[in-house]
Amino acid sequence: MTSDVTYSAAGVDIDLADEAVRRLTPHVRSTFRPEVLSDIGGFGSAVSIPDGYREPVLVSGNDGAGTKPLIAKAMNRYNTIGIDVVAMCVDDIVTSGAEPLFFLDQITTGKVDPERIEQLIIGLAEGCRQAGCALTGGEIAEHPGGMADGDFDLSGFAVGVVERANMPSKSSVCEGDVLVGFASPGLRCNGYSLARRVLLDGRPLDQPAWTGADVSLGEELLRPSVIYAPAVLEVFNQLEVHAAAHITGGGLPGNLVRVIESNVAVLLHPDKWRRPEIFDRIAADGPVSEEEMQKVFNLGIGMVLIVPADQSARTIEIASQNGHEAWVIGDITSGNGEVRWLKK
Repeated sequence: MTSDVTYSAAGVDIDLADEAVRRLTPHVRSTFRPEVLSDIGGFGSAVSIPDGYREPVLVSGNDGAGTKPLIAKAMNRYNTIGIDVVAMCVDDIVTSGAEPLFFLDQITTGKVDPERIEQLIIGLAEGCRQAGCALTGGEIAEHPGGMADGDFDLSGFAVGVVERANMPSKSSVCEGDVLVGFASPGLRCNGYSLARRVLLDGRPLDQPAWTGADVSLGEELLRPSVIYAPAVLEVFNQLEVHAAAHITGGGLPGNLVRVIESNVAVLLHPDKWRRPEIFDRIAADGPVSEEEMQKVFNLGIGMVLIVPADQSARTIEIASQNGHEAWVIGDITSGNGEVRWLKK
């Protein structure tokens, strides 16, 4: 007589998933805001809109970390990749002036490993604390047969709120405005397929990232994304922001073109900001053309605010007070909706 087939024998272990939930619960609760009305274990997350809004608008965004999780797996270090996923989501929605309220995640893996799940959640919780939003729930999906036991992917989405009258409009971007760029010390989450192709060609992750580097190649590639949302919100609350762009896939030109009308153009001054060494290494080791670099990578700028020229100094000051280096990196001129680079 044959024994009954179980879900566990088919590759899905509910007991391991329950253990993972027990381990992650305190990390999740550490992020809760006063507006959170639900607890871990429910079927949905309930969050109230903060007091003080007359005409609140909810803004949402979802994202992942691209192929950066492959670096986390190779390094066997899982406690920072969650910061990256939160950054990608909250820094998208803050470009609308939205205060991030809550975040939900999706962890997909070939086999549930409670310790690794906890490490992923530690990163997500840290990202949420940095952004000021609550991690209110998520999903752990075990996909035996669809993914190898050690493989995983991590994604999520954020929801924020903004007063409708305070939302920026690209129609307000006008000639004479300037672009304030917030520094990005590394790749964030974009261009990793190209970066891995160039930098990991036979090079061990535990070796210096380049000659004279103070971190290993693995540490450089796993550097957590900066979260700009609190600083950007402070600028929105104090100054006049005509537009904001989160510099992700597509680089500066691909994202700035999304926030201007067809009657103006962006003129970038690449000599006005510091370009981190990793981008020069990728360009030289590929080799990768400068045109391709501009299309793929942030090149040292992770967030751009378009403001009136007379408010640029205060914008930079607020960025600095929040721990971000910032510069005036370009200006708005007449044009046809294009992004141009001033030659060095």
